[in-house]
Amino acid sequence: MKIIDGKAHRYVKFLVYGCQMNVADAERMAGQLADIGYERLSDEAAMEEADLLIINTCAVRETAEDKVYGKIGEIKGLKRNNPQLIFGITGCMAQKESDSLIKRAPHIDFVLGTGKVHELNQVVQEIEQEHGHVVNTALDDKTAPAIAEDSRVAREGKLSAWIPIMYGCNNFCTYCIVPYVRGRERSRRPEDVVKEVEQAVAQGYKEVTLLGQNVNSYGKDHKLATFAELLQMVDKVPGIKRVRFMTSHPKDLSDEVIEAIATGEHLCEHIHLPVQYGSNHLLKAMNRVYTVESYKDLVKKIRAKLPHASLTTDLIVGFPGETEEDFAQMLDFLKEIRYDSAYTFIYSKRSGTPAATMDNQVDDAVKKERLNALMAVQNQISLEKNQALLDSVMEVMVEGPSKNDASVWTGHTRTNKIVLFNHQDEQPGDFIQVKITHPQTWVLKGIRV
Repeated sequence: MKIIDGKAHRYVKFLVYGCQMNVADAERMAGQLADIGYERLSDEAAMEEADLLIINTCAVRETAEDKVYGKIGEIKGLKRNNPQLIFGITGCMAQKESDSLIKRAPHIDFVLGTGKVHELNQVVQEIEQEHGHVVNTALDDKTAPAIAEDSRVAREGKLSAWIPIMYGCNNFCTYCIVPYVRGRERSRRPEDVVKEVEQAVAQGYKEVTLLGQNVNSYGKDHKLATFAELLQMVDKVPGIKRVRFMTSHPKDLSDEVIEAIATGEHLCEHIHLPVQYGSNHLLKAMNRVYTVESYKDLVKKIRAKLPHASLTTDLIVGFPGETEEDFAQMLDFLKEIRYDSAYTFIYSKRSGTPAATMDNQVDDAVKKERLNALMAVQNQISLEKNQALLDSVMEVMVEGPSKNDASVWTGHTRTNKIVLFNHQDEQPGDFIQVKITHPQTWVLKGIRV
């Protein structure tokens, strides 16, 4: 707490791990806390400055959990030096581990599950008064929590806004913990999504990204609008410049969504379409529900309607039962589809998921070898895809200076490619035309025209 001009100021610091949904959740928690007098510290601020410290956690991969446990241990010293510090764990790992976190680390004051984030203020105020422990991770499918629409959002970014459109997942991929820690799918009402987009535009945001574990199944619960219809509604919000979305499950990407992107004015020509693997044997083992053949047909539809769109994906190597034949099929699949880029992962066990107990777990050394081979193929494809853009002129939304050189600024194209260019008089949020002069594997370099 600081006293400024005779007034007490209390501060909250978030440590956020995991996906964009976790970032959006932290922004909503910060908005709630502002109502009871907590100001959010920047990511650069020291933890010692905080009166309230919250780790918003991820449980998708073991490495994310390891980082959280390391940080929990580090914070023990902070609590010793400042007994008034309130320390809480939220997010997917909080949901998964529940009260075992406090048993392991008693200096944690509260553990709040993914379905109870709207109760954060109540929990913090209770701890302020009674200094006890609070654990609330109830997540009953039959009484899935209503989506809280009345709390404000304290956004971190200045140009791009994360807008969750749904929560939870119904797919139960055998490697994934998300349905167990996020619950069943629950879609926000379309008018609430549109209202939040309108508010973001009024606050100066140029771009929104609609978020969900599977945005393509939006609206299947309340039947008020399909995802394609929601995209069309958001596209018509006055003042919006760009609309993105993630993530798309291939089994639910409809012709109507592809058509909406093709005919929309502000819907960006980029689709992140996680395939996870390129053989039917492993797709079945992963419970992905589609086949390699149906996925290829979907890609053909996308490229017929959106010939200049970029296509990105997620890939997992080392899944239980993966054979040399499977991996060879994966490489052939990559060479045929030719993604603009791919997020590649080594499979790691998640306790509580079917894959964790499957036979034929792959040796770690084999996993690493296959990952390197996979990345080599994809990196070459990414370079070739970018080289095809040499001398083209692309619209770039200016974001600001690059990390390494203040004279070189950065931005993204509508197809979500990173562009570097020499700064002139551009300001963040400007839309400029850049001629690509030096395409590289990860970025495009160019000059303003």
